Amino acid sequence: MSIWTVAGRMRGIPFACSPDQLKTLVAHRKGESDLVCRGGKWFLIATCDLPDPEVYEPVDWIGVDRGIVNLATTSDGTNYQGRRLSRYRRWQARKRAELQRKGSRSARRRLARRKRKEQRHATHVNHRVSKEIVSVAQRTGRGIAVEALGGIRERVRLRRDQRGALSSWPFHQLGQHLAYKACKAGVPFLEVDMAYTSQRCPRCGHTERANRPDRDRFRCRRCGLAGLADVVAGVNVRDRARSAWVFVTAPAPSS
Repeated sequence: MSIWTVAGRMRGIPFACSPDQLKTLVAHRKGESDLVCRGGKWFLIATCDLPDPEVYEPVDWIGVDRGIVNLATTSDGTNYQGRRLSRYRRWQARKRAELQRKGSRSARRRLARRKRKEQRHATHVNHRVSKEIVSVAQRTGRGIAVEALGGIRERVRLRRDQRGALSSWPFHQLGQHLAYKACKAGVPFLEVDMAYTSQRCPRCGHTERANRPDRDRFRCRRCGLAGLADVVAGVNVRDRARSAWVFVTAPAPSS
């Protein structure tokens, strides 16, 4: 690579990357690149314009229910627990409170470093979870459906002790990772209506708040269907995606 410096342009500077990254750079690089120093290491950030693969026709859907205790639960029954991440974030919150009480300049610098570290950790977890879900969908020829959770912070009323957990919950980022990884792999991706997915019975359609007696359990008051509440919500998301995809792919009526 070549870069501009205060002493003029430097040419022929070598850089290291994987063979796959080099192949992508050669075939799809577009525009300028940025040279960034992070943690004492230099990184070359290059923009690549990759064509989106054609989205295949799904044989079925994987419904994904996102939550705080469980980061993601699929309609297949796979559960990605968030307890470890929650413990880590609570520990970080205690450390931030200690540093904020000190109020010194060094404490403020350490606060900024802790914030970046916590964000990187949550991003890593979301990358790992979304990569696994997209891989399963691609291998089985299915699409991915999630609830449209936009504006949930404004709609949901919580106790004071719950507000911090919701405001720092990286559910939006997990949805973004699922969307762009699915697009990159050619996997169909849909957002469906979130209304009553945790209270509706997927077998008989009965919807009632009493169907979910607590956070973990679901039991339909009409037909008796019982199971894990997050799995039932994932099944409802999957069923709504089936109906929505038929509507999306239906031909427009001729005039």
